[in-house]
Amino acid sequence: MQHYGDEPRPPAALSLPSRVVMTVVAGAVTLAVAVHLAMMFLHVAPPNTLSKQHSELINDYVFPEYEQNWKLFAPNPLQQNIAVQVRAQVRTAGDDRLTTGWTDLSAADGRALLHNPVPSHTQQNELRRAWEYYLNTHDAQNRTSGARGELAEQYVRRIVMQRMSTRWAARGKVEQMQVRSMTTAVSPPSWSPEKISEKPRYRELPWWPVTADDLPEGAKIQ
Repeated sequence: MQHYGDEPRPPAALSLPSRVVMTVVAGAVTLAVAVHLAMMFLHVAPPNTLSKQHSELINDYVFPEYEQNWKLFAPNPLQQNIAVQVRAQVRTAGDDRLTTGWTDLSAADGRALLHNPVPSHTQQNELRRAWEYYLNTHDAQNRTSGARGELAEQYVRRIVMQRMSTRWAARGKVEQMQVRSMTTAVSPPSWSPEKISEKPRYRELPWWPVTADDLPEGAKIQ
């Protein structure tokens, strides 16, 4: 009888049930890797019959964990920085209405990510994706039609209040909030002759009244 001691036993020396389990596990892992690679390829490849036919399935798999900001053979890197900023109107204890200064939520996210070696997808993309969702469901006059636009607005409002409600409430009752974006172009490299404007562009949304539905779970309007 051959003994293997502490050394790993070769597959041929394993029992039949063990070999069956190993084969099934290896097959499952291979299949999972193949499906993942196929989904990612169809997502980044130029539109084709297969990707169009199964676009909903592909998007459900890719977003949000495996999102890419480029397409295969046609890279599309970001060429501008977009910062989402917020402010509020607060009713103070003395019954005065106070308008707070602008708070840059995007800058706060950037500082939180700077020294985090393993940031979560939410930390990196929650605010950015919410803002993109809003822009894609509203026109330049902030008008929308349908449930998707309403959902996008609710999403932005809740993110703002989740992050700012405690800070604002310390100054009084929060009555309204306002959101704006500040867009600045990414500077070209030093060797490039390209000239671009560094002046920021703003998109300012109307004031939104704060309701109980905007607040984090368990919080109440004062």
